[in-house]
Amino acid sequence: MKILILTNYANGLYLFRKELLLKFLEEGHEVAVAVPQDENCRKIGKLGCRMEYVRLERRGSNPVHDLKLFLSYRRLLKKEKPDLVLTYTIKPNIYGGLACRLYKIPYVMNITGLGTAIENKGLLSRVLLILYRWAAGKAQRVFFQNERNRIFMQGHGVAKDNSALLPGSGVNLAEHPFREYPSEENGICFLAVIRIMKDKGIMEFLNAAEKIRTRLPEKSVQFVLAGEYEEETRDQYEPLIHKLCESGIITYLGHIDYVEKVMSESHVIIHPSYHEGLSNVLLEAAACGRPVLATNVNGCKETFIEGKTGFSFDKEDTDALVKAVEKILSLTEAERKEMGKEARNFVAAHFDRQLVLAAYEKELERVRVK
Repeated sequence: MKILILTNYANGLYLFRKELLLKFLEEGHEVAVAVPQDENCRKIGKLGCRMEYVRLERRGSNPVHDLKLFLSYRRLLKKEKPDLVLTYTIKPNIYGGLACRLYKIPYVMNITGLGTAIENKGLLSRVLLILYRWAAGKAQRVFFQNERNRIFMQGHGVAKDNSALLPGSGVNLAEHPFREYPSEENGICFLAVIRIMKDKGIMEFLNAAEKIRTRLPEKSVQFVLAGEYEEETRDQYEPLIHKLCESGIITYLGHIDYVEKVMSESHVIIHPSYHEGLSNVLLEAAACGRPVLATNVNGCKETFIEGKTGFSFDKEDTDALVKAVEKILSLTEAERKEMGKEARNFVAAHFDRQLVLAAYEKELERVRVK
């Protein structure tokens, strides 16, 4: 069977869906991946997938460019004639889905998150929802990663009869093993692993770090940031982050492909995101055995147990984040350590990546028997 995968970013596919690609390949399927070309594509190629490169602006809203993407997908489908197409993220979902619908090729859509354009409402949001309605209408299955997103989209006529819920991308429990909680003798390290952009809560994290370091000078607390800049807003955030690093308020590690090591060296993970499909960062933090502080939004709150494996706080609210930091600092080292152990148990029971592989295998079987 030939399987074609459409997505917007090679590294995301590799980090969170590598096991799915390997499973398909081990079963003897031919796997082709259509993605914008970058240095991460070689990782997917090394697994044994065949690469097809398409031009795709992840954050652009130029209708001419989007039309060209749709036409690129049409040409690709005509050339490849796949038995099944898997799509991830907004533009591949919409334009890939529409192209598959046109050629009557079975396709499975994964709505990994609604995205800023839809969350912010307005004219663009209405247009995208109309396109999603058409694109998802003939999908074999539309996977959602949290119930709130499914309810929202179905309320706008999207995937009313063909939806299912996944535990996010799941987490590879072998690649993200439990790590013993590190000693707090030299202080407590709070780590944020986020793309540096407004909707990931970057300003709340930076402002909270500054406030905590001012309010609690007697506490040995470090704030560490890992993540890449979005080029459109780099000029907005880079000078501020540089200034806070120079003053010792935070440590910035830049982009890190594999965060397991830095998580294992940290004590608490902070995730101040405004919206998520289901946060991979929080799943990996729990797998590592670390308590979390995260916004009380769908896509985050499903990944931890309030008061037992983490604490929530309101999004877009620096003071709420500060209070959450103070709350976890008020616990003993033993209590924070126990929260981490409970986090591992919770994610192992509910978010094992094998659950995701089983869901896709079921969709593959539906194609086989047709």
